[in-house]
Amino acid sequence: MTFRQFAFRNVTRNMRLYTAYFLSSMFTVMVFFTFSIFAYHPVLSGDNIQSSAALALSVSKWVIYVFSFFFVLYSMSAFLQSRKREFGLMMMHGMTVRQLRRMIFLENMIVGSGATLSGIGLGVIFAKGILLAGENVLALNEPLQFYFPFKAIVLTLISFLLLFVLISLFISTVLRSGKLITLIHSNRQPKPEPKASLLLSLLVVTLLGISYFLSLRASGLSVVLLLAPVVIMVSIGTYLLFTQLSVYLIRKLKAREQLFWRRTNMLLLSDLAYRMKDNARSFFLVAIISTVSFSAIGALYGFQSMINGALTQKNPYLFTYQSLDGDSKAQAHIQLIDESLGRAGIAAEKTGLELNDYKATDGSRTLVLVKQSEYNHVAELLGLNPIRLTAGKAAVVDFGLSREGEEMLNQPVELQSGIVIEADQAIVSWAVRGVSGYYVVPDEWIGKLGQPLKVSRYYAWHGAIGQPGAEKAGAKLTNELPYDEQYTFYALEYLTSKTNDGFGPVMFIGFFVGIVFFVSAGSFLYFRLYSDLDEDKQKFRAISKLGLSDKELRRILNRQLSLLFFAPIVVALIHGAVALTALSHMFQYSIFRESLLVLGLFFVIQVIYFFIVRLFYTRQIRSALAG
Repeated sequence: MTFRQFAFRNVTRNMRLYTAYFLSSMFTVMVFFTFSIFAYHPVLSGDNIQSSAALALSVSKWVIYVFSFFFVLYSMSAFLQSRKREFGLMMMHGMTVRQLRRMIFLENMIVGSGATLSGIGLGVIFAKGILLAGENVLALNEPLQFYFPFKAIVLTLISFLLLFVLISLFISTVLRSGKLITLIHSNRQPKPEPKASLLLSLLVVTLLGISYFLSLRASGLSVVLLLAPVVIMVSIGTYLLFTQLSVYLIRKLKAREQLFWRRTNMLLLSDLAYRMKDNARSFFLVAIISTVSFSAIGALYGFQSMINGALTQKNPYLFTYQSLDGDSKAQAHIQLIDESLGRAGIAAEKTGLELNDYKATDGSRTLVLVKQSEYNHVAELLGLNPIRLTAGKAAVVDFGLSREGEEMLNQPVELQSGIVIEADQAIVSWAVRGVSGYYVVPDEWIGKLGQPLKVSRYYAWHGAIGQPGAEKAGAKLTNELPYDEQYTFYALEYLTSKTNDGFGPVMFIGFFVGIVFFVSAGSFLYFRLYSDLDEDKQKFRAISKLGLSDKELRRILNRQLSLLFFAPIVVALIHGAVALTALSHMFQYSIFRESLLVLGLFFVIQVIYFFIVRLFYTRQIRSALAG
């Protein structure tokens, strides 16, 4: 038997460990290959109008490539840790450190080459379906015909073979053989009692509690400002959760004798503290990576819903137009809009109001004032609450994400006419599109203030969404009417359609990247679980001699696997739910349904994955007991 044959048989003999590594790597290769198929497609390449989508796809595939490097590196490190005893026996029979490194290099190249070829093969098989799905998601006007992706195959083959070569060289170079006796008895080394700090355990509650509180209380642009500190606190808190708080709680449960000595709790709790401590880094990685996946996909799905929902619900005008009052060109523009609506047969009611600019006494700012009656007329048409003013006070109104009005509350401003404007209420309203920080004042005030610096006239055409011809008419008017500081035209359905077209590639990319992260996180759990399988076989074989029944064995395994398998995922689901709630506060748009659907779907996938893993894991333990 040659040395290469020996390395190949080692791979087949350790198929239990290599299977998850192989399948995860193959899936990553297939996703990279999929992005390459799109990036090199004739419709998306060159000077085509969709070249921006190809650029985004190309960047994303390299993001996945970089992530794959660290994923493979971690996976190989986990394998080597679980095979220390095997390496010790090989060295005892005469294998040198150089030969050991060469064997590891060959094994990783065998698995990596197989995963690369299999990923490309599956990508080619499903290429037509992938192109069809991408054509719909990317909202392309031109169909994506099937083509033989020669460039994509070459790029994927070279890139991933190079990746596996680099990882194999790195692993084999930094591998430390250690003392022979240490390697042979690696699975018999006594582990110290896991310890946890009460102070650090309390710090977990503090960090996560503050992070959740800030995230759930934040709104508008403050969510963006809190992003960095919250991410840092959540990351530190999550790490300490698995390394400190979990161990501390388990030790407290063990101290309760009535609970500890009940049924098989002694076996579960005695081993659980060691497991949590040993797997803390893996659980931390799984929790953070899964949180990124949940948040990214949930956010993208929520954005898509908001684009199709919020832009329509919160901006319920078919068209809006703003210009200086009395401008001769503006009158021609308004006439053109009215004629276009008539030709297209679009039913819409025209309304509007005046935006009056006044200078403050100190000359530092200009205030925009709107009559109360005009604002309430527009609000009534939209089904918004009218503004009721307190005597002698005004209201300040914001549009969209702006919270400028909150800073203007109870801040008296004297105008050049001597009248003092002071707002005692701040309102977020979609009545006047694109304008924030304007004051709604009693009608009689406008007459007392004298001639304004300028008057802008805001027009809106309100009608049912989805009328035939509205999008086409909006596109034509957008191209014909000017858009600058003097004239502003907005066509709801046309711009919503354009936004959806631009968002398609982002949704497509984010979904695939999120799935890659989630699959990798599940693989981490698989690696850690099966790396301890031999030790578990010995442990349960010894316990079975003391009279452990099959029912008790099944109960112990179910509880142990459930805790280890779902602990990081449940933490990630909570993190993701808080993150998506903060996002909904930022945009003042509820994405509860979208968040529930995304998080629920991921949880269901994890449950299915758990049952599959548990089936094979339990079968391995029982076969060891039967033998």
